[in-house]
Amino acid sequence: MKPLFDLHTHTIASGHAYSSLKENIEAAAERGLTALGISDHAPAMPGTCHSFHFGNYKVIRESLLGIRIVKGIEANILDFDGSLDVGEDVLGKLEYAIASLHPPCIPFGTMEQNTRALIGAMANPYVKIIGHPDDDRYPLDYEEVVAAAQREKVALEINNSSFCPGSGRQNGGKNARIMLEVCRRFDVPVVLGSDAHIWYDVGEMGRCRALLREVGFPPELVLNYSPEGLDFLLNRKRDGSALPVSGGASAGEA
Repeated sequence: MKPLFDLHTHTIASGHAYSSLKENIEAAAERGLTALGISDHAPAMPGTCHSFHFGNYKVIRESLLGIRIVKGIEANILDFDGSLDVGEDVLGKLEYAIASLHPPCIPFGTMEQNTRALIGAMANPYVKIIGHPDDDRYPLDYEEVVAAAQREKVALEINNSSFCPGSGRQNGGKNARIMLEVCRRFDVPVVLGSDAHIWYDVGEMGRCRALLREVGFPPELVLNYSPEGLDFLLNRKRDGSALPVSGGASAGEA
């Protein structure tokens, strides 16, 4: 199956990415995506843009080159309670938010602290995705993380960049395998993201897909493979959307 959308991409506005929005849209069109998310880094990331950048998304058309443009942000988790570096004044104008742990914004914590940080971020009604929860520098209790994702209807990301040579994240493949197994046991879906910081990585999820095949992860639990998956990510908690997957046991109850 082929991913229909990529919601984790960055433009030059993020400060350490290298392509324009136009270049990213053109790359998405070349890959045959139906939707492209803009998720530039929020203000606590050194070198990124001011919050005004996100407030001015209104100038961007809803569709360009046949691609639906989805307006989001990658917010930074700032503490072990899950506080974010952007508030409702910004988040309320966006279609989705990714929340992530980044070393410039929060120190490496214990497993308990890191897990609490992600669970706290998931409780934010604007957070739709937890970005790259796969880094050994931020060890996690995956049973607790998956249980919270199921409860809050938040998607956990399988991040293509985490598996690339030279990635600063540690043991991403090992941790993603653990997380996928817990997600499979409890019918909790995941979302694939390129985490592109240059145009030719937009929509590139080959390493993600290879890992899914390796572990035999059910395609119906991958949100990128259906239009309903995108609807779920954009409308959670605002219209009561349910998970587009079959029900199963509750994580944390087995």
